[in-house]
Amino acid sequence: MDYTINTEETVFHNHYKMLKANITYDTFSGKEITTDRFAFHRGDSVAILLYEKDTASVVITKQFRYPTTLHHQGWMYEIPAGSLEKDECPLACVIRETEEEVGYSIFQPEQIFNFYTSPGGATERCYLFYAEVSLKNKTSTGGGVASEKEDIKRIKLPVTEIESWLSDKIRDAKTIIALQWFLRKQQNKF
Repeated sequence: MDYTINTEETVFHNHYKMLKANITYDTFSGKEITTDRFAFHRGDSVAILLYEKDTASVVITKQFRYPTTLHHQGWMYEIPAGSLEKDECPLACVIRETEEEVGYSIFQPEQIFNFYTSPGGATERCYLFYAEVSLKNKTSTGGGVASEKEDIKRIKLPVTEIESWLSDKIRDAKTIIALQWFLRKQQNKF
């Protein structure tokens, strides 16, 4: 099966971009479809699940997210995450974002997945990492970057409370994926 991007243009560009393309792609029945499609382009991202061994907790954040206000929620619980800069590798980005958001210095985190956040409408691919830390890895206050108008609260979620938080408080997909992976890892010890 094949596809062709006949035309592609940027129809909106501010902090993020909206792309419009005319595409032709093969169908499962052997025919072709030609149509216009839109894609929200924000670049790729990283996220990390940090397990603090000393406290048997995972380190998450709480911060305001304007898009969630559509559903009357403003503050979200999430694992630390951020956008890749131009030509930045995911490993360097996740190390930088971990320090900026929660104040931990990490080295050689394990990449556990990469996935598309919403493949029907967005180009973003997220690289998901895991690292174990201890209290000695806490080297700064975190809280985000003031020039980016970030206001991020660090929260230590005890491992024993993850399941209840998944059912009542966590609404962010990357965080759900990471926490479910972590619980499976704990149960199977893989």
